[in-house]
Amino acid sequence: MTQVHQHTAAPPPPLMAGWISRLDLARELGLCVDTLRRWDDRRTGPACVRAGRTIYYRRAVVLDWLEKQEGARRASGKGRR
Repeated sequence: MTQVHQHTAAPPPPLMAGWISRLDLARELGLCVDTLRRWDDRRTGPACVRAGRTIYYRRAVVLDWLEKQEGARRASGKGRR
C-alpha cells in the first residue's frame, strides 16, 4: 500500500503583519501622535508609509531606527546622567 502525502500550504500571513499604525506606535513609545507627525515632517523619525489617511510604520524599521538613536546618542556624548 502506498501513502499519498498531501502538502497543505500554510495560510499566508495577514497583509499588515509587521506594520503598526501611527496611533499604536505613539502609544507603544509613550509619545503623542503629534510628535510622530512632527518627526515625519522633519524627516528625523522612522520612515513611514501612507495608506489612504492612515500612516503605518514597519516594526523592523522602527526597531532599527531606535537602535541607531542609541548609537548616535553614545557617539555624541549626550546622554542622561
